[in-house]
Amino acid sequence: MTVPTAEVPTGSLLEVWGDPIAHSLSPRIHAAAYAALGWDWSYGRRRVAAADFSRELGGLGAAFRGLSLTFPLKTEAFAAATHRDRTAELTGAVNTLVRVGGQWRGFNTDVGGIVGDVRAHGLDAIETGRIVGAGATATSALVALAQLGARTVEVVARRPDAAHALAELGERLSVAVSIAAPDTVAPASVPLTVSTLPGGAALPDDTSRRIASDGGLLYDVVYGHWPTPLAVAWQAAGAPAVNGLGMLVRQAVLQIRAFRTGDVDEPLPDEGAVVDIMARALMGD
Repeated sequence: MTVPTAEVPTGSLLEVWGDPIAHSLSPRIHAAAYAALGWDWSYGRRRVAAADFSRELGGLGAAFRGLSLTFPLKTEAFAAATHRDRTAELTGAVNTLVRVGGQWRGFNTDVGGIVGDVRAHGLDAIETGRIVGAGATATSALVALAQLGARTVEVVARRPDAAHALAELGERLSVAVSIAAPDTVAPASVPLTVSTLPGGAALPDDTSRRIASDGGLLYDVVYGHWPTPLAVAWQAAGAPAVNGLGMLVRQAVLQIRAFRTGDVDEPLPDEGAVVDIMARALMGD
């Protein structure tokens, strides 16, 4: 199945960079989208350490249209961008660089990926939510919850001191952020819990059971270590839990929009069909 071809520059080169990078599924889903759209684009992968980022970026030829960035390069990409979208400015992270007029424009499409996939699972709007974890991904999760309408968010952090930056970001977003350590978090009814813990990381069993009892949908950004310990607790409580594969697809759609026009808000031709094709490619169909 193909979708109508859009007028785009031919022969554009794109890559995903990170360290490690061999595990990345991005080339698979981007290639499927470009084939469906009829675009003559090439998307590869390159292992780039943070210390080498500036040199590698400066060495790119004119044929390179854009980059996807993953760990540990989002801060470096933020610094390299001449212009940044609001989500990038709020999170201090760029996962997409697009060359426009000889300069690099930066975007954070992780936020939109979370929002789009949560809505695809039936949650269009929320008033409150919970985030588990306080690392870099939690920043994108907080902005996503704000975009979904949340005005109060609890952050469960194994190191509460690490969550202070999230409370400050909450003030900018008009979201009241409270912080709880795993051994002090109390049961609370929320429609959505977003886990940003690394794959394999776990909360104490009693904490997991306590927050799973009425924690709504568990949206776990992890997809390479599934089910996560927290997802197991959710499933044991009879509650819904989903992984981050849908986020991977939907943030990639936003990247492709940006690669095409420099604008993440302009949809692709027959975008619903493109999303389906990318999702099937992700599952190996």
